[in-house]
Amino acid sequence: MDEPRIRLYGSADEVTIAANAAGLRELAERLLGLADPELRDGYHQHLDAGINLEEGSINLILERDDKVW
Repeated sequence: MDEPRIRLYGSADEVTIAANAAGLRELAERLLGLADPELRDGYHQHLDAGINLEEGSINLILERDDKVW
């Protein structure tokens, strides 16, 4: 399987997440993990440019917020 590759970029009113298939699977797994009923509100994960994301990406925080409606 390919190495996950994820790139984020955007403007003031739009964000694009571009990823290969392995990268999309990784994002899906992270989101499913955040939806786990055992986790509490406020749990979050950081994805950082050059570490989890491709160089030149903007950083991303995935956060569980049970108050969002």
